[in-house]
Amino acid sequence: MEKFRDLRADEIDCRVAIVKDSGVSILLYKDARCDMNILDEAIGITNWKRHHEVINGNLFCTVEVWDEEKKEWISKQDVGKESYTEKEKGQASDSFKRACFNLGIGRELYTAPFIWIPNKYVNIEQGRNGKPTTNDKFKVEKIVIEKKRIVGLSIINDTTHKRVFIYDGRTEEEKNGDKGENK
Repeated sequence: MEKFRDLRADEIDCRVAIVKDSGVSILLYKDARCDMNILDEAIGITNWKRHHEVINGNLFCTVEVWDEEKKEWISKQDVGKESYTEKEKGQASDSFKRACFNLGIGRELYTAPFIWIPNKYVNIEQGRNGKPTTNDKFKVEKIVIEKKRIVGLSIINDTTHKRVFIYDGRTEEEKNGDKGENK
């Protein structure tokens, strides 16, 4: 079975999770197209397949990859949750992405640091409901992944075009050996 490569910065999306007057927290995620592209690239378009099924009222996706060495299909399955915009499509996409996490695609995202952007780097307004909100968009500028662990990360506010977050999670030994590389 082939190992899937680490995600690149341009394949990782940022979503504002929490907005407070003091700033915003950001979550990193991948979309289903990213998973499809990595599967195609790593094992070929004819060497993987997916199907969805409802189990106890929940939508599950099974992703199968062909293992040439074992001469059999290897499958991983997970359940999805509905999105706020398109219920069924969101559930199908989420279950597919989760099944791909089970295969190892993008699993490094689980090692992301807590990302807090202070209000001086974000345009925060009061929403109609009186709660703080923002329309700013963020993106991963650079990421360093070592052994499936995020050790370096920078994020820019795509609205203001300014770098707003820098993380270096390498140990002093790793920093002195300068083993990391930008992806």
